[in-house]
Formats: sequence, C-alpha cells, structure tokens
Amino acid sequence: MNEFPHAQALAAGLADFVETALTRRIDKDGHAALAVSGGTTPITFFDVLSRRTLNWSNVTVTLVDDRWVPEVSPRSNAALVRKYLLQGQAASANFVALVNGAATPEAGLPDAQAAIAALPLPFAAVVLGMGTDGHTASFFPGGDRLRQALSPMPGQRVETMRSAAAIEARITLTLPTLLEADHVLIHIEGLEKRRTLEAAFHPGPIIEMPIRAILGRDIAPDIFWSP
Repeated sequence: MNEFPHAQALAAGLADFVETALTRRIDKDGHAALAVSGGTTPITFFDVLSRRTLNWSNVTVTLVDDRWVPEVSPRSNAALVRKYLLQGQAASANFVALVNGAATPEAGLPDAQAAIAALPLPFAAVVLGMGTDGHTASFFPGGDRLRQALSPMPGQRVETMRSAAAIEARITLTLPTLLEADHVLIHIEGLEKRRTLEAAFHPGPIIEMPIRAILGRDIAPDIFWSP
C-alpha cells in the first residue's frame, strides 16, 4: 500500500504514477486511454493531474462508471471530469462519456458499448474508488446486474446496474475491461475506508464485497491511501 500523510500528497503521488503510465503507453502505441472514477475523493487528484505536461491530445479519458443522469446534474461524473480534469494542460484530451441521450441505461447500452469498444484498449491505467460497503465502480452488493458485470459475455465492455444503494440507475465498465488495464489503482482516503479494504482482504464472497474482485487480480492493484 502506498501511504501518504494527507490528501494533497496522495494526489501528487497518484498523478506521478498515472502520468508515467500514460507516457509509457503513448511511447509504445502513440495513444493511451485512462478510466477514472467520480465522487469527491478524486477532485484533488484531477486538479494535480490536469497540470501535468504530457501529450494530452493522444490521451482518451473515460469513466469507470456513471449515474444515468444528464451532465447538467450535480450527480454526473462526466460533469465532474470536465470541470476538474479536462482543464489546463489536459484540456486537449479526448473524452468519451458513458452516458448518452437514451432515456435509460438499458436503452443506451449498445451505444455505450460501441463507444468503449472503440477506445485504444487496454487502458494504460484505471483509477478506482471504493465505498464503505465494499463496492467499486458500480459493482454494488445486491446490484441487479452484479453477476453479469463481474462475469460478462465475451467482448462486453459495459453493463447497466440498479441498486437501492446506488439511488440512480448506473452504467459501469465490466470487470474484465478493468482488470486487463496496464495498471489498476485503488484510491481511498480515511480510516473507515482503510478498515473496509482490510476486511476485503479476508476470504469471503465477492458479491458481498465486490472490491475483492479487484484485489484478486493476477497482478495486484496499486493502492493509494491517506488519512
């Protein structure tokens, strides 16, 4: 676990790691893709990363998951990324949203699938968060499509999700799409989430604490934590 004394130091360390991952993939393939999470935790990281000097025009950014709401909603992860990450040096990056104009995620799923399938995969880096219930991405315990998101049909990149804990209907990248990334990172802050993560390291059903599906990756994820 990469431990930092405070959130600002964590943001800088995480930005260093992601910048290196993107640069390596650009040097290798000429382009790179990055998947990030929403919520309040990554805002400082977004701000720091957006100031880094790299070939942003050859980077495509998307989301690990999003709520099926329009970007004018304060609950939109896409709006959060546009406001805090796609600024400054990073303004020239390409952005692919998961949410489209369909009325429901189920109706919008084919277009979302096509959009993600067209990215320069695998991702250079995936930055995941985690809830105190052990969910990550939109893999919620009790989610109606949790098993399908964890074990999708071959080639399926996205899945819908509805859960009482999620409030809104959601759309999420599938587990194999996340795990095939060059680097899978978990970004958490606070003692409560650290305790949740430590509990997830103990054996138990993945559907009860879906973060276990990430912790069980063949190449262990890199964990970034601050109090």
